[in-house]
Amino acid sequence: MVVGRKPYVHGLLLAPALMAIGVVVFFPLLYSLYVSLTDFTLRNAGANLVGLRNYHALFTDLRFVASTVRTIAFVACSVTAEMLIGFGLALLMHQLARGRGLFRAVVLVPWAIPTVVSGLTWRWMFNDRLGAVNAALKAAGLIHQPLAWLAGSATAWAAIIVAEVWKTAPFVALIILAGLQMVPSELYEAATIDGAGRWRRFRHVTLPLLWPTLLLALLFRTIDALRVFDLIAVMTGGGPAGGTEVLSLYAHKVLFAHLDFGYGSALTFALFLLVMGCSVAYARRAVR
Repeated sequence: MVVGRKPYVHGLLLAPALMAIGVVVFFPLLYSLYVSLTDFTLRNAGANLVGLRNYHALFTDLRFVASTVRTIAFVACSVTAEMLIGFGLALLMHQLARGRGLFRAVVLVPWAIPTVVSGLTWRWMFNDRLGAVNAALKAAGLIHQPLAWLAGSATAWAAIIVAEVWKTAPFVALIILAGLQMVPSELYEAATIDGAGRWRRFRHVTLPLLWPTLLLALLFRTIDALRVFDLIAVMTGGGPAGGTEVLSLYAHKVLFAHLDFGYGSALTFALFLLVMGCSVAYARRAVR
């Protein structure tokens, strides 16, 4: 009988899955950690262990510090906007009585578009001569001369954040909508009988029950935003003058442009620790 089966039998059944996880996840991670402890480049005949020298160099690398600050700022701005807009879209989709399916399909279209295609589309839309954004602003009388959005750091960041929020806010809305549909309608009816208005029902019924879902959406988007690469690589390539270079883009340039695999692996492992730290912080918050 299955009930009397010994524990090691269950371990044997899980062994193939654990081996696959080890090959796909843990081996690349451990190998990256090993390479980060060496001076391995294509110019060297072999890799020599240098200990923590690459990690010590991180703290004196102003480019690493600047790209990390830009990454954190990008996460703060984009994720905040995505959560607010996604929450609003989820509430709207949850309240719709007619056309709910069509509206959900339309809202999810940006999320379904590949990031590279989305980045190229927004790059053309923010073009200073042919872009639709400048044409719309000029037609509305908000500007008199076309703006070179991707030629300045501040305007380039604005364009990147708009493109990121447009693409990923529907994903947040989808997660929050699933949480809204799990809230029992009986609780709203009981709160209404007790005299609670729309705001009190939202504050005392919806938000407390939706909090785990909000944390889940926040965790997913924070991790994804910390690892942002393709959107910025397509729209600006890290320019102008490195003003939009984030940590993942900097690590990519060190690895594949400078061919410094030791220091590049240290950069990628630093990004991994940043992502892991955020994940642990959110997990601790969720269990409180």
